[in-house]
Amino acid sequence: MRPLPAVTAATALLLSACTPTQPIVQVPKIQVQDVQLTRLDLPGGLASLAAVFNGLPGAPVAHILMDLQVTNPNPLPLRMTNIAADLIIDGQNMGRVDLPNVDLPARGATQQLAEIALPVSTQTAQNILKVARGQLVTYRLDGTFSVNMGLLGVQTFGPYTLSQGQWKQKAVINF
Repeated sequence: MRPLPAVTAATALLLSACTPTQPIVQVPKIQVQDVQLTRLDLPGGLASLAAVFNGLPGAPVAHILMDLQVTNPNPLPLRMTNIAADLIIDGQNMGRVDLPNVDLPARGATQQLAEIALPVSTQTAQNILKVARGQLVTYRLDGTFSVNMGLLGVQTFGPYTLSQGQWKQKAVINF
């Protein structure tokens, strides 16, 4: 094996010093300011509850409104093409949340409303009923975010736990 010439070794050392030691983009911070189950649609009345348990179409839909504050820790503005996350309630994946086109100022924040329509299934019905009855649940948003990086194109980062907390609201049903 031949030793590297001094010029090649010095060039390699110089180039390695240019390599970033921190990620190119720091993860934006997402804080849930408020979350509410706003409506529970039962398209066929009580018959739609039977549809859930029999796997038939026409199942109920839970409508959730999340008020999010998205903060950019980076020194440059970010054009986020999408924030995509799974809503987890008490350890159960309830469905997908997509927030397209979020513009963040450099080291700044923006409010974002997410209107989520979650089909209620046999797997998710128990947790939706807990929320509807006003019981305390834990939630988590696990997902990725995509950033338009100009000449570098759209880059996707994650998965990360984007936010987590507890959720308890006034009961919307009494059974």
